Amino acid sequence: MAPLGFDVSSVTHAGNVRERNEDSCLLRTDTGFWAVADGMGGHAAGDLASRILVQSLDAIQRPEAALDLLEQCETQVYRANREIMALSRAHHGATIGTTAALLLVRDDHYACLWAGDSRVYLIHRGAIRQLTRDHTEVEELVASGSLSREDASAWPSNVITRAVGVVEDLELDVVTGAVELGDIFVICSDGLTRHLSDDEISQHAAGRDAHLACQLMLELALRRGGLDNVTIIVVRLVAAVPHSSEPVDSLAEGPE
Repeated sequence: MAPLGFDVSSVTHAGNVRERNEDSCLLRTDTGFWAVADGMGGHAAGDLASRILVQSLDAIQRPEAALDLLEQCETQVYRANREIMALSRAHHGATIGTTAALLLVRDDHYACLWAGDSRVYLIHRGAIRQLTRDHTEVEELVASGSLSREDASAWPSNVITRAVGVVEDLELDVVTGAVELGDIFVICSDGLTRHLSDDEISQHAAGRDAHLACQLMLELALRRGGLDNVTIIVVRLVAAVPHSSEPVDSLAEGPE
């Protein structure tokens, strides 16, 4: 396969309801990894928790091998977990946390690393697939057969069962696979997926450059209510010289 390049863009928005944007995202196209963090809404310092996570990840140096990059990402997530838990103790035990959804691409393979309900999708040869599995009570009910997938969409609450900064023995899930030129990845917080279906995400991301895809999906989420913070990263695998439409700053965060 020809050397990989990346067309990358991101957008983060507080939405139409929330006063504060508790999402943060990280773009490290130079190293081949990207991340979305959704601070736990309704809790103290959720925005700070998401920022701690992306800043910890941004300290990663360019590794020589893909496995080294994955190990560094895991190490930095665990480091952020300890820092957020220390912050919680300083706030008299208040629950503070953040989701984490990371995508790594090196050579002809990808890896996803996550905790919580922020998602990573892969659009491959026109078909979209959710690579991550939500760490939520609803998803556990569906997995156990207690709730149908159709009924899950109308479930009144969706409590997160795993997040960075909540417990000492944090568990991270990892999936890996092969990539091809033309593959498109979408990393997003649940502020997008509560308003757009998987098929709609595919329709808006496919056939467009990364910047336009992000803008169109954000606009649609806002038109449909924008009930939560919305963060989207689109990564298109292209050939030849790497190209990115991302901003100059590697850290992309919402307003204070």
